[in-house]
Amino acid sequence: MMLAWKSAACLAAGNTLVLKPAQVTPLTALKFAELSVKAGFPKGVINIIPGSGGIAGQRLSEHPDIRKLGFTGSTAIGKQIMKSCAVSNLKKVSLELGGKSPLIIFNDCELDKAVRMGMGAVFFNKGENCIAAGRLFVEESIHDEFVTRVVEEIKKMKIGDPLDRSTDHGPQNHQAHLEKLLQYCEAGVKEGATLVYGGRQVHRPGFFMEPTVFTDVEDHMYLAKEESFGPIMVISKFQNGDIDGVLQRANNTEYGLASGVFTRDISKAMYVSEKLEAGTVFVNTYNKTDVAAPFGGVKQSGFGKDLGEEALNEYLKTKTVTLEY
Repeated sequence: MMLAWKSAACLAAGNTLVLKPAQVTPLTALKFAELSVKAGFPKGVINIIPGSGGIAGQRLSEHPDIRKLGFTGSTAIGKQIMKSCAVSNLKKVSLELGGKSPLIIFNDCELDKAVRMGMGAVFFNKGENCIAAGRLFVEESIHDEFVTRVVEEIKKMKIGDPLDRSTDHGPQNHQAHLEKLLQYCEAGVKEGATLVYGGRQVHRPGFFMEPTVFTDVEDHMYLAKEESFGPIMVISKFQNGDIDGVLQRANNTEYGLASGVFTRDISKAMYVSEKLEAGTVFVNTYNKTDVAAPFGGVKQSGFGKDLGEEALNEYLKTKTVTLEY
């Protein structure tokens, strides 16, 4: 999906494309290149360079012939890339970086929908999703029922082969990431968060992790601040009616990629949407992007846009020609 978002705008704007896929996901990019040849793209228009970020990615960010670079990845690597682009030849840069997207669930929401979409917000693609809801804020009066329903639904999820369409939950991308997620859960337990469900590797071949739920997560905890990039639901309670209080907590992060709110009160939804410091706000839905809707973050989640007209402008230059005759 990231390949499609970046490539479409770059090519549509009339550029040639040099794309380095993530080191752990090169195959779709190579297949894309193969299909582009069959589709009749001229030689040299689409170029795929698999490899490590430290070597291939670094070389691209330093290369004197490249004038625009778009990157999706971590905030730490994004800062390195921005520095290299500046020092080399002042490349134009767009960065879609880390997130800790807050999802606020009010007691006047449609609870069945909030449970279903809240789970999708966290567990879609095993949590390996840049806009995954990194932290759920649930209003006190519905908190316990929300947690109970989520756990009930998790128990129904089918864990298995990701190529089987009946599978609800597949394996993590690679072993090192699975181990990092298990350490993340250990850190949560150590700090005093309540592990309600999961937190372990599934006993079967492959890098499968149980869908996990933590409650009683306080603002100072590691789980409240750091992105897991995995199937870990982090739930915090907020007092009934405390809209401004929960907004302050939701915005108390250096990230600002996405966010969400569930409520039947449209005035409340609009107020919260305006106040949330994020590039995208989902209201009574989640993960619902559209090719016409610009996508990108604020704060240390980066700058620049994928999708929409704004994405085309990332790969265009404006020239003024003044003519007298």
